[in-house]
Amino acid sequence: MKPAPFDYLRAGSTQDALDALAHTGEDARVLAGGQSLMAVLNMRLAQPRLLIDISRTEDLDLVRIDRDHLVVSAAATQGSVEWRASLQNEVPLLALAFPHISHFQIRNRGTVCGSIAHADPSSELPLALAVSGGEVVLSSARGTRILPASEFQQDMLTTAREADELVAAVRFPVAAGQGVGFHEVARRHGDFAIIAVAAAVENDKAIRVGVGGMAGRPMVRSINGNAGAAIGAFVGEWAEELEGYEDLQASAALRRDLFRNLGPHVIAAATKAARKGEA
Repeated sequence: MKPAPFDYLRAGSTQDALDALAHTGEDARVLAGGQSLMAVLNMRLAQPRLLIDISRTEDLDLVRIDRDHLVVSAAATQGSVEWRASLQNEVPLLALAFPHISHFQIRNRGTVCGSIAHADPSSELPLALAVSGGEVVLSSARGTRILPASEFQQDMLTTAREADELVAAVRFPVAAGQGVGFHEVARRHGDFAIIAVAAAVENDKAIRVGVGGMAGRPMVRSINGNAGAAIGAFVGEWAEELEGYEDLQASAALRRDLFRNLGPHVIAAATKAARKGEA
């Protein structure tokens, strides 16, 4: 199939995009990398009246450190972040997650903000943002607001973004020396994850654990790093609480079983990495 007819605007600046969104609202869609949006348009799951292209908007193509956050603007590609020489020291969980995302050709075009805005519960970047305790910067002609990932990501393909707002940037806390773990199960490398698990261990031994593919959005909890053998029980009880969902890839029961087995291993990897960093 091909998209329904639409008007096209190439935004020359952030303000151009915000003005167009203010005028068109729910009848507009923002195009950055297009790796998710074009499929949605081709299947006519969305039929916007206006497509706002920000892919060549220079003031939105930025990756920078702002105090204690790595800030990735709306037009910055996943590849431009993945191949950042200092990423491993800045946001180690993000560095660990990137190789699991599709293939490098897709990461060359797809944007970080686009994945966050699309909010697929099986995607790696929303999970990494949630476990990192990251934030989403939403801009409109009315002003700017910053939401934690836990408030922005609401359900499957559903976020707190208003119709006139642009996901202008995402902010990952800089976590040098943090111990992290990430693993996923997929049919093939590059496919959407059946289940993905991420963990981050801070210096005070608090462990943040997140799971993607078990609910409409990434689910995150914390556990004391000294819990020892109780970690397996913690993951098992949590798996039972998460209903999971059924699709062509896997049953809810299989997803719960995968989480019960994968979760403790990812937590152990993060804990080991944290101890190595302290040595």
